[in-house]
Amino acid sequence: MSVLVIHSLGVSLLTLLGVFTVLFYEMPVKHNVLTLHSSANEGKNGDVTVFFGLSGTGKTTLSADPKRALIGDDEHCWSDKGVFNIEGGCYAKTIGLSGEKEPDIFNAIKFGSILENVVFDPTTRVVDYDDSTLTENTRCAYPIEYIENTKIPCISSGHPTNIILLTCDARGVLPPISKLTPEQTMFHFISGYTSKMAGTEQGVTEPQATFSSCFAQPFLALHPMRYATMLAEKIKEHKANAWLLNTGWVGAGATTGGKRCPLKYTRAILDAIHSGELANNEYETYQTFNLQVPKTCSNVPDEVLNPAKCWTGTADFQGEVKKLGQLFNDNFQKYSSEATEDVIKAGPQL
Repeated sequence: MSVLVIHSLGVSLLTLLGVFTVLFYEMPVKHNVLTLHSSANEGKNGDVTVFFGLSGTGKTTLSADPKRALIGDDEHCWSDKGVFNIEGGCYAKTIGLSGEKEPDIFNAIKFGSILENVVFDPTTRVVDYDDSTLTENTRCAYPIEYIENTKIPCISSGHPTNIILLTCDARGVLPPISKLTPEQTMFHFISGYTSKMAGTEQGVTEPQATFSSCFAQPFLALHPMRYATMLAEKIKEHKANAWLLNTGWVGAGATTGGKRCPLKYTRAILDAIHSGELANNEYETYQTFNLQVPKTCSNVPDEVLNPAKCWTGTADFQGEVKKLGQLFNDNFQKYSSEATEDVIKAGPQL
């Protein structure tokens, strides 16, 4: 495998991030186009899914779906004609990468790709993707066309059918999948919650709760409510479904005996979303967060879908739920002056 291995992508990334910040002002204000820190893909029938999520939540992995065409990995805009990509490349985490688990990303690493922070044999140049000696945050940048089933040009055939907000909850108390109301979508979009995992940033050695408004806080040029309102309007106009997908821990928290939700379950949930199975499923209310959780999902054990039914942790379950709910509400205080009452009430009820 002949690839360039480096330890800094600083200049190119800063340039891209600078342009992205400009677009977070220019597109909504001057063109009524919503800028998205998201990935996107499209099914064979033209159904489009948009994935929001911070580092480590699975945005790149889940959008690189062998059964769907990739529109883009990280940066998009949503106009009155659909979704289009603005970056032309992908930037994937590679720690633990294998051809079996993530074939599309694994096969995209070839001549012309750029690997960052990986450990490799200096003689054979073979990379050890399981070696985290330098950092857990090993990466690869590659042109988008290196994904075999990429949609070129990177423009959707229509408007999104599904909006997925990704999170990685290290407490293990958020359901693997929840169906959101428009108000809940706005609340969780503005919140932008996940757990920073070890290696995602320098100095992070254990899971930490973090919030990044609109999953894009460093880039925002306007109040988060402006973007959230545009998103909700587009969801209503195009009758899209909105979901909160947790790729984090199940059974218990990361430090109390839980395990990360297996990728095969997460992919099964996505398949059920794309087939329409979950949109027509029977739901139950998950207390405190008032989320609608499906009672069943093909190829996923029923008890996994509701954290209250599979909790085996040493910590008090309700106590952990309330702690996370309080973190959400405390964080949302800074946006409450601009938020509408129904959006505020869509948060955890303590």
